[in-house]
Amino acid sequence: MRMDDLTAWGTSLAARFGWRDVVDILIVAIVIYEILKLIRGTRAVQMALGAGLLVGMFYLSSWAHLSTVNWLIRNMVGYVVFALIVLFQTDIRRALAHFGRAPFIRLFTRTDDADEVIEELTVAATMLSGQRIGAIIAVEREIGLRNFIEAGIPLDATLTYDLLVTVFRPGSPLHDGAVIIQGDRVAAAACFLPLTVNPFVGKDFGTRHRAAIGLTEETDAVAIVVSEETGTVSLALGGQIERGLNVDELRARLRELVSAARSAPARPAAGSVYD
Repeated sequence: MRMDDLTAWGTSLAARFGWRDVVDILIVAIVIYEILKLIRGTRAVQMALGAGLLVGMFYLSSWAHLSTVNWLIRNMVGYVVFALIVLFQTDIRRALAHFGRAPFIRLFTRTDDADEVIEELTVAATMLSGQRIGAIIAVEREIGLRNFIEAGIPLDATLTYDLLVTVFRPGSPLHDGAVIIQGDRVAAAACFLPLTVNPFVGKDFGTRHRAAIGLTEETDAVAIVVSEETGTVSLALGGQIERGLNVDELRARLRELVSAARSAPARPAAGSVYD
């Protein structure tokens, strides 16, 4: 092929390749990448390799004119699809739930999710306070808490008040440390948070309160603390802490901070104190 022909072919290809083709390729690449992330480390990997082998055998049989093998594979495909749906229904549900938590999907559901998160947190704090069970719950906002999550025990579970109460119940292997909430999920438990070194923090604060203050000094997270001694519910934000919140006050503050923070972080209340 002459150089002029190559140049003409390249020009023709560039003319046909537009922005829609770029978007098309990017979408397919992202979908494939997410699927590979989901099946990594699961039994679906072996099934994917088996499916790849069948596809390879199909094209090989077509190229080598192996009519019987080609006919057998073509007739098996339909049954294999149904078998995969039955065998991997749990993995399929997990994959659909994963895509349902994608950022562009949450744009349409974040208000309802925030209300549910606030209600679960409020009920959990109230129950823990009534039973005088010490607890610290950190809610991630704009600044990620991945470093603290990786240092704890990963859960990635649906947020419910039952789960939170169970985690902090005395005798539970996960009660020593903080629970970190990401969106509407319990990301991890038994997470250790940095203690504040602020000399103006009251001496009557325990480790949980100091950890909540320390975390909120470094990030924009909201931390809920339940005192084991008094059952008092406190809320830390921006290195400051509000003590003695009742149910309605806690719900109102969380609605202000968690719901609004998904669009813009809120500042601590004017009445926040260290003592």
